Amino acid sequence: MTAAAVPSELIENGVQNTGFLRRLKTIWQYRELLVSLARRELKVKYKDSAIGFLWSLLNPLLYLAIFSVVFGVIIRNAEISFYSIYLLAGLLPFNLFSLGLTASTTSITANSSLVQKVWFPREVLPISAFAANFITFCLQMLILFAAMAIFQIAPAWELIYLLIPATAVTLLLGAGTGVLLSALNVYFRDVQHFLELALLVLFWFTPIVYPLSFLTNNLPADTFVGERLGLLNPLTPIVTVFHRVLYNPGNFERVSADGSVPEAGGWVFDVVQRGQLWHLGNLIIPATLAVGAVYFGFRIFAKLEGNLGEEL
Repeated sequence: MTAAAVPSELIENGVQNTGFLRRLKTIWQYRELLVSLARRELKVKYKDSAIGFLWSLLNPLLYLAIFSVVFGVIIRNAEISFYSIYLLAGLLPFNLFSLGLTASTTSITANSSLVQKVWFPREVLPISAFAANFITFCLQMLILFAAMAIFQIAPAWELIYLLIPATAVTLLLGAGTGVLLSALNVYFRDVQHFLELALLVLFWFTPIVYPLSFLTNNLPADTFVGERLGLLNPLTPIVTVFHRVLYNPGNFERVSADGSVPEAGGWVFDVVQRGQLWHLGNLIIPATLAVGAVYFGFRIFAKLEGNLGEEL
């Protein structure tokens, strides 16, 4: 089957137009298709399921239940206060990135018949896959907020707005990278398998199950340099924002008489003493990478798009 033809308005002098802004404009014109594909992605995922979207809520509920029992009953001497909330606050933004990126990477190969039959801006497929995962993320955040209310853990209200740029950076970074990898995966199917390993490594080098201080204090450098090296991971500033705002170590602040660093649940959380400017400054690195991922992802995708139908 031959690939669908590219409309003439996207061809200039016999060469497919790869202008970045032009492609963004075209995607915007197909926004209804993007929404429809994202909706279809969710419907297919839970097709013939008795409880449908509720399955997406069982994952965070299971984490809450397991870690509440493990760290609240079995090893209570560890004195880690509400570790399930801490874990979930960091795990949800990481899952938004990793699961969305995985779905985006395989979106074109999974929709090969659609790509070969009808023309539309192919970038819509990886973006819609990421959008579907974002909806799941929002539902799971509701579970986290409900758990916080039950355990009477108040977020850092004065910093709650930081979740907006942190989430936006996550979406841009993941979607831009997903657009690039989705095209590469058509030509080199090893990309999706390599991505699984890369995300596994990224998970353990991101302070999700441990605080940032554990990472920076054990790097072969002084504290300041170690902290800078730890924050080079683009997901670290994002996860740190979610920990600071949602787990909010200030809930467990215990300052000793000598004025030593406050503790949170038995762990020393240096984010307790960090303000909004520190977190906003740290988001500059992933934000810059996100802009670069979107720009170069779309440009490289445009160069590879011409033979996608044949390669599928």
